[in-house]
Amino acid sequence: MKGWLFTKTHVAPKLIEKEDPKAAPDEVILDIKAAGLCHSDVGALEDPIWMPYYPKPVIFGHECAGVIREVGAAVTGFKVGDRVGVCPINTQTNMTIGYGRDGGYANKLAVPAIQLIALPDEVSYIQGAAATDAGMTSYHALFSEGGAKKGMKVGIIGIGGLGQFATQMALIEGCEVYAVDLNPDARALAKELGCKKVYENVLDLKADAPEVIVDYAGFGQTTADAIEAVAFKGKVILVGMGKLETTLNVMTMIQKQVTIKGSNGGTNADIAGVYEYFRTGRLNPTLSTIKFDEIAQGLERLKSGKVKGRLVAEL
Repeated sequence: MKGWLFTKTHVAPKLIEKEDPKAAPDEVILDIKAAGLCHSDVGALEDPIWMPYYPKPVIFGHECAGVIREVGAAVTGFKVGDRVGVCPINTQTNMTIGYGRDGGYANKLAVPAIQLIALPDEVSYIQGAAATDAGMTSYHALFSEGGAKKGMKVGIIGIGGLGQFATQMALIEGCEVYAVDLNPDARALAKELGCKKVYENVLDLKADAPEVIVDYAGFGQTTADAIEAVAFKGKVILVGMGKLETTLNVMTMIQKQVTIKGSNGGTNADIAGVYEYFRTGRLNPTLSTIKFDEIAQGLERLKSGKVKGRLVAEL
């Protein structure tokens, strides 16, 4: 098999060949068809704060989809030839592909069957891969943690890879969506998608008083301003890590009885929910593709901010 090996911060990932993986009784072997590139991988290459999450050299990549080529002796519910997406985190062991064990920047992957989600025929492998992290994280924050539902006023901060997923899913669900982004191109996209109002500054949301605001940017002030703008007894869900520290107005939080909650990742059910939105044909986030051999260059593009939406390597 071939895969992109991560060793440590400030060392570029290297395309290597190694022995094909063998399936444990509870695992399957996948032929990977698509693998999404994520900013957290860029973070691991740039900031040593990520190194505790990588106990050993490992094949990068935690969002992927493919087809089953082999099933372990104890696996039920899946068979050779099934199209599947992979939830990055094993809920039983808390082990994550691309971190504690080899991940999806490879042409083959061994993964526990508990992490598999059936990929509908109407959903492409590229969509299927993007849904397993960007889609899952967006869905979990918006619906599972934020409780967004039809008719609610929802604020979305950051119309990037995650924010595009959230904006479109909220609109499909029938929410009244208010978007915020500093980038004029992102604001134009939000208008095109059908947001009720689009702003450059988070505090402008205050007049609309969304019941839930999801901060997919997380640049400190964006979260602080979301607390000022959210409705009485509203929720602010923090996803983005643009800045790892901020100062919040405790007086506002107490007087408005605001709930603020961090959201990270999601579940198989969240991914399945994203797949259902894809099946409607109305979920169309910006997804651009590269070849498997271009993954290292793709990570450099992410680092330099040259990627709009989500970048996916197609095998």
